[in-house]
Amino acid sequence: MEVGLSLGSNLGDRLAHLATARRRLMTWPGVRLLAASPVYETEPVGVSPAYWSLVFLNAVLIVDGEQAPADWQCATAQIEMELGRVRTADRCAPRAIDIDILFIGDRCLDDGGLILPHPRWAQRRFVLQPLADVRPDLVLPGAAETVRQILARLPAGEKVVRFSETW
Repeated sequence: MEVGLSLGSNLGDRLAHLATARRRLMTWPGVRLLAASPVYETEPVGVSPAYWSLVFLNAVLIVDGEQAPADWQCATAQIEMELGRVRTADRCAPRAIDIDILFIGDRCLDDGGLILPHPRWAQRRFVLQPLADVRPDLVLPGAAETVRQILARLPAGEKVVRFSETW
């Protein structure tokens, strides 16, 4: 089943954190990489002014795997923890790595801990741009338009600049 993952980092060696998270995800049994977006440098969204200078690197991975949503959630949380993510009451605090599950096939889920598709995927240029690079014609459950169409109608303003083709 196709799984979309959004990766971001705004602390330390951001590119190395993304690459390490990608490698760790690929060691999970039965997971196969289908596509990787370029890496984008993006301005922080929704953070307090104290963190405005800590710009993110963001990318999207599309993988294939048959694991259950709860298993994906556990695996991504474990990788985040291993790479130094510290969760605080401030959901937008700086982090070495953040891995969001954007979608798992055509599943819709809201179990109190995991919501699929990700509830804010269509509002964030830092997710939509790299997702459009790898799955422009994808229509996620609950959406009436493709990723490319949703990206095209987002208001301008959020800075998203290509940083690296490879990682």
